[in-house]
Amino acid sequence: MEPSPSSETPSPPPPPTTDPVDRIRHFPAEVQASFVRYRTTGDATALDPVIVAILNDFIPKKPEQPLGDLPGSTLLMEDLGFDSLAITEVVFFTEELLGITIANEEILQVRTLDDLRGFVRAKAPGQNRG
Repeated sequence: MEPSPSSETPSPPPPPTTDPVDRIRHFPAEVQASFVRYRTTGDATALDPVIVAILNDFIPKKPEQPLGDLPGSTLLMEDLGFDSLAITEVVFFTEELLGITIANEEILQVRTLDDLRGFVRAKAPGQNRG
């Protein structure tokens, strides 16, 4: 006797996509294009707009001017209000997006926007680190 359709085991849902581009679909098109450029060329400097977009997602208090327009010396905690939880969220997102590991000791050395840009460029697999 064949099982009735109601007794069949439902098929499992499709596995979640692992394409990093799916994680940044909500970013502006120019940020997505920068990420694709990084992935195709290995140019880690192309990640700068991506870093700013990630920060915008997790920033506790929005600055008066866009993050990309702020000087590189802008302090993440003191000037932008990042606390340890927000920094942790940025780290997790960045690790998953770029397939890298960031140790707590490493991120503690990052204090400014320029520090973060340089840190991510150095950690990201690629050719041009800027």
